Amino acid sequence: MPTIAEVAFALLPLLIVGALLVVFLWPATRATPIAWGSAVVIGYFVWGNPVEYLAGASIVGAMTAFEILWIIFGALVLLYTLMEAGAFDRINEGFVTVSDDRRVQIVLLGFFLTTFIEGAAGFGSAAAVAAPLMLALGFPALAAVVAALIGHTIAVTYGAVGTPINIGVQSPLEIHQETIMEEGGMSLTEYAIEVSAWAATYHAIIGFVMPLLAVGMVVYFFTPEEDRSLGPILEVAPLCLFAGITFVIPYWLSAWFLTYEFPAIIGSMIGGAVTVAVLRAGYLRPDDDWGFPPREEWPDHWVGSIEPGADTNGESEASTATSMSLLRAWAPYVLLVILLVLTRIIDPVADLLVETPAFVIDWTAIFGYEALEAEIEWVNAPGFWLLVSALIAVPLYDMDATQVTSAWAEAARKITAPVIALVFVIAMVEIMISSGGAPNAPEVGSMMDVLATTTADVAGPVYPAIVALIGALGAGMAGSNTVSNITFGSFHFTAAQELGLPTQIIVAAQTVGGAIGNIVAIHNVVAALATVGLVGQEGHVIRFNLVPVLYYTVCAGVLSLLFAYVLFPNVF
Repeated sequence: MPTIAEVAFALLPLLIVGALLVVFLWPATRATPIAWGSAVVIGYFVWGNPVEYLAGASIVGAMTAFEILWIIFGALVLLYTLMEAGAFDRINEGFVTVSDDRRVQIVLLGFFLTTFIEGAAGFGSAAAVAAPLMLALGFPALAAVVAALIGHTIAVTYGAVGTPINIGVQSPLEIHQETIMEEGGMSLTEYAIEVSAWAATYHAIIGFVMPLLAVGMVVYFFTPEEDRSLGPILEVAPLCLFAGITFVIPYWLSAWFLTYEFPAIIGSMIGGAVTVAVLRAGYLRPDDDWGFPPREEWPDHWVGSIEPGADTNGESEASTATSMSLLRAWAPYVLLVILLVLTRIIDPVADLLVETPAFVIDWTAIFGYEALEAEIEWVNAPGFWLLVSALIAVPLYDMDATQVTSAWAEAARKITAPVIALVFVIAMVEIMISSGGAPNAPEVGSMMDVLATTTADVAGPVYPAIVALIGALGAGMAGSNTVSNITFGSFHFTAAQELGLPTQIIVAAQTVGGAIGNIVAIHNVVAALATVGLVGQEGHVIRFNLVPVLYYTVCAGVLSLLFAYVLFPNVF
């Protein structure tokens, strides 16, 4: 059993990063290097790790971070390419011309469009792109941000083409891959796919009501107090529930029968197309259009420096969007899905991409330590195929050099800030995970092992009920489901084994909690508010969004208990 001092020291890096980010509101670029430094000091003085070992573990973390950044960069390049070409405006037009009812627009833009953007780009882009679009339609800035953040929740686990699973689950569990193979009878990649499928099961059961919740939050809280009622929400409930179900069916099937890269993209594309078709056919439309109170009655905190109805997307070519077909506008993303599917289901192609030395950056036995190794499959990673799709989009849209340069430059600007935060926070976590593998390390195992076994001992049989909450707190601090999964994935795996619980069910609950925690992460909220000129209202947004966070974490906790003890106790 670890001592109280060992538990306290193991917890200290997480407490430091949490306090600096949440209590003192430091930016992640300042907080994470300090937290990494604390892990280095504790690793050296308390866990007895040599300096070279700590440097090697930090390099493993940095390489993992750069693989994530490669995916983010590709996703942003493709997104901004479509925005420069006007294709994104055309996609938006395909939604907003369906109805003038604000509730319907929340379903189409605040749910379907945000889940698609999250699945394709991730890392805070969904709300940052969709909120200005809703502002331009006449939404109060605060309502646009709240709707966009809540609406994209169900897609976060599969954001940026599956990065929270591809990197967030696989990376921290590499130290357990021998156990997974021996006891679970599967490879680490197969295990991650199974975790993804179980996460989709949680989300499908809990998250199909998210369109209704997004609509309900906006309609109720952005109506004058004396006029508030459930009537306008109930009127659109059939549409909201239909939209949620048409999303989760292909979403769940994709997770179980394809891979973790496609659920959000396929769910939003199929669900959105079906819902739009039903609305255009005249079904599920509310009898009367609902709108916000007159502009002069809005409280000051509803609006910022950009007026509702203003064109917030001036960089795109609107004239091009008007004449472009929807098929042409969507084509790069359809191509992306095809490329990713083909490179994963055709075995000779898949083997070529991971076995060709030129396509893989590989470093084994870093500084002579067999326990430390890392690789970046830079061609097999979604980032490469996102860039390929972006390059194909250039002749498809007849883009000129100025447009292409602008798209790539904007993507480069957007990715600068995450570099420092991701490198240091993942390096910190890698030290915590690897600290038990160094020569002369204490018998209690790594820092993460100490935390996991202690939490398992304290929580005991109710442990499954708190897993999603831990994931949500991690994402809330770090602003990333991926980072939350990297931070706590090994923690939960070890705890589940200690308690004899199905590890897939527990790790999947972590990814679900990490998804909902994103909507109260301070820098995600700030990024969304900045796009509508409303920085300074973070408290209002977080207060609103605590409602869906509470709903999701409680429901996920109940499901986790039910899955682990009653329905699926024999899952590995």
